[in-house]
Amino acid sequence: MYDRILVPTDGSEAARGAIRNAIDIASQYDATIHALYVVDSSVYASVETGADLVVESLEEEGKKAIAEVTDRARAEGVSSESAVVSGSTHQSILDYADDHDIDLIVMGTHGRTGINRYLLGSVTEKIVRSSDVPVLTVRMNGESAESEDETVA
Repeated sequence: MYDRILVPTDGSEAARGAIRNAIDIASQYDATIHALYVVDSSVYASVETGADLVVESLEEEGKKAIAEVTDRARAEGVSSESAVVSGSTHQSILDYADDHDIDLIVMGTHGRTGINRYLLGSVTEKIVRSSDVPVLTVRMNGESAESEDETVA
């Protein structure tokens, strides 16, 4: 059913919950985990001086975040691939999914509601609304992440 599972990560606790779920699913289906970190171009686009340092720092952060995924996958006997890319976060995730024939995207949410959700927006929500493949969201509840049974096709 699933051969390639994408788990975008930012190194947050919400992403860790998604990683656990993605690895469990990959293990069940003998699928490959694709760990993706996006260096959001809007973060450094407004920086006039020192942009190179900002990008380098974000890329290093990304390498650590995807290493966490690949290390956990290896420990569970799940094959993995990883990438750090630069661009618009939600569009880069959608492009990666398309370019790598991803079957399922597993993403964490931060559990924001009401006005905070409206004002801050949500990369996960944009992916759910725009993705051509199913998206499993894993919502943060307190200090743990729980899988929501909302897979959107």
